[in-house]
Amino acid sequence: MAADAGVYLLKPNARELEELVGHSIAGNEELTAAALELIEQGRTEVVVVSLGGQGALLITREGCEHLHAPEVQVLSVVGAGDSLVAGIVYSLKRGWPLREAVQFGIASGSAAVMNPERQLCKREDTERLFAAMKEADTADQ
Repeated sequence: MAADAGVYLLKPNARELEELVGHSIAGNEELTAAALELIEQGRTEVVVVSLGGQGALLITREGCEHLHAPEVQVLSVVGAGDSLVAGIVYSLKRGWPLREAVQFGIASGSAAVMNPERQLCKREDTERLFAAMKEADTADQ
């Protein structure tokens, strides 16, 4: 298992995180505590817990932030998690800050669910959703 090898980033959903830590989890506070267990054990530096339409939790030693997903019409959830990971990896490879990379990943996952099964995210949808998320961030500050 990748977590046993020690990796930079893990992207589990809540069920997968339960399997990684070996106990049940209820609520975002327990998700955060479980992710911190993995970080403290040296199994990873970053945990991004996917929350479906609710976005994702970004957890590091420095803290936890709930990054919200944009509201979109869901046609199929197939490939959403893979698209989220791909968006994060793509952004990190381009040198983006971690928070923005995770936001782009969330936009990628959100763009994926807008398409019928077996059709992953479209670049134009991902970029549009990411821009809207960044704009909402600016408005909140």
